[in-house]
Amino acid sequence: MIRFSSHGAAKQVTGSCHRVETQRARVLVDCGLFQGGREIEEENTADFGFDATTVDVLLLTHAHLDHCGRLPLLHKRGFRGRIVATAATRELARLVLLDAAGLQEEDARRAERRTHRSGEPAPAPLYGITDALRVMDLFDAPVAYGERREVAPGCHATFVNAGHILGSASVFVEIEDAAERVSVLFSGDLGHPGRPLLDDPAPPPRAPDYVVMETTYGDRDHRPWDASVIELVEAVAATHRRGGNVVIPTFALERAQEILYALHRGIARGALPAHLPVFLDSPMAISATGIFRDHPEALRAAVVAEFNRDHPLDLPGLRFTRETAESMAINAIRGGAVILAGSGMCTGGRIRHHLRHNLWNPASSVIFVGYAAAGTLARRIIDGATRVRLFNEEVQVQAAIHTINGFSAHAGQSQLRAWLARCGQPHRVFLVHGDYDRGMQAFAALLDRDGIAWQMPGAGEPILLGGQRRD
Repeated sequence: MIRFSSHGAAKQVTGSCHRVETQRARVLVDCGLFQGGREIEEENTADFGFDATTVDVLLLTHAHLDHCGRLPLLHKRGFRGRIVATAATRELARLVLLDAAGLQEEDARRAERRTHRSGEPAPAPLYGITDALRVMDLFDAPVAYGERREVAPGCHATFVNAGHILGSASVFVEIEDAAERVSVLFSGDLGHPGRPLLDDPAPPPRAPDYVVMETTYGDRDHRPWDASVIELVEAVAATHRRGGNVVIPTFALERAQEILYALHRGIARGALPAHLPVFLDSPMAISATGIFRDHPEALRAAVVAEFNRDHPLDLPGLRFTRETAESMAINAIRGGAVILAGSGMCTGGRIRHHLRHNLWNPASSVIFVGYAAAGTLARRIIDGATRVRLFNEEVQVQAAIHTINGFSAHAGQSQLRAWLARCGQPHRVFLVHGDYDRGMQAFAALLDRDGIAWQMPGAGEPILLGGQRRD
């Protein structure tokens, strides 16, 4: 008997975690953090919905926090199996998890100071740096794209390029259990084809029986990359002429590097000043930019050649600010700077300080270049908030607000549909990782038109996968 269940990203966007169970093996695909408002984040402390000690292997699609962020907690609760991922994902996951653990510990210390004064017990961190280091020891030898590997008794996995972030993969899992045999393709997060740094998403090695598919943008398409670059450069140039700063909340993995690449193009064609001051104010993004150089196997061949000639991420006016004091010094700049900092959804990190110093200034701009979940500060600003609270201070929103969705690392509706068409005729498509009322419902309507059976699993809902055999 082969049983499938979703324990994260079920009728919601974040927290991806899917489980396949047979009589001989228990396999997880991803174990990510829930992100958004406080009510959603409380799901991180809840039970997984399964016994962590029984998991044999975890297949990690990529290193974004909503896909890998609960790995240290999984280990803390008893997981001692193996983790299989690509080489780039392993390196990026270490970076992401250590950063997340450090923030957890810092938040716990801050809470402890507050509760000490009130006499209330302080909440413990979800996990700490030691937990993150220990779970890294469970990573198996890296898997290459296209390599078919036995990952558990009766289970083989093939990782194919998902084109989402460096090292990201869709995972084709072949399962044999007694007389049953099925194949399940886990899309992971699919990239937007035609982006400059990464190859387009690849098809599976063969048509799967079932597809577990993300629907983040199941209801709409993105603007083309070239048009988005033009819009970004024009917004930066206009702000520079007004004498303001440009603040770009950005994710450290992929988005920061793509924005640097876009600014490089703007400078190369003379649309931006040659020595435009650009601050990459994110230790994680700085480290991730270095990892890009080390993994040419995950980049487009043309980009690798360009890196070897004239590195397009090394802008003349680019400054890396790792230290807190360096980050604080940026806020003394009244105009003319471009500031990239995390987090992309403005839920924490250095970006909140930069927003505090620039949101009130009509000469400045804030440019959002990625997804913003409901309940986050980024979403409130995008939706038109006139005032926001930052560090116990009410700040007016008077800066120009731009939202450029062509930089999304996710495939849009048309690309999702085209990718699924390359998967043959699956018996059923399980829709996950999407806004239930928007992306999921819209994409389900398309599947109805295409005559494809679909299902939206509830959290922890057990689903039997029949023993169909494809010829």
